[in-house]
Amino acid sequence: EVQLVESGGGLVQAGGSLRLSCAASGFTFDDYVIGWFRQAPGKEREGVSCISRSDGRPYYADSVKGRFTISSDNAKNTVYLQMNSLKPEDTAVYYCAAPISCTVVDGILTLGYFEVGGQGTLVTVSS
Repeated sequence: EVQLVESGGGLVQAGGSLRLSCAASGFTFDDYVIGWFRQAPGKEREGVSCISRSDGRPYYADSVKGRFTISSDNAKNTVYLQMNSLKPEDTAVYYCAAPISCTVVDGILTLGYFEVGGQGTLVTVSS
C-alpha cells in the first residue's frame, strides 16, 4: 500500500520548536517532490514547503522562510520539517504529500495535484 504518514506534531509555546516527519511506505521518494501544507480551522489550505528529491532543492512559503527547514533522509525514506521560532499563527494540521509540482510565486507556495498524501499531524502553538 502506498502511503505517507506524518508524525511529530504537538503542543508547544510560542518561540519553541517541533520537528515533523513524513515517512513513505509502498514507494520510494527518489523521483518525487515531497511537500508540506497546512490547514488551520476555518482557513484555506496553505503550502508550506517542498523539496525536490532529484536535486534536494528546498522551497518555502514566505510565511515560514527562515524559520522552517525541510530535509530528507534517503535511507529512511523520510522527509522532515524542522520548525523553529513557532508562532500562534502556525497552529494547524500539517500534511505531507507527493505532488506533481511545487511552485513559489510572490512568496506563495503551491503544491500541484497529488494522489498520495498523509492524514496529518496537529501542531498547536500557544501564546
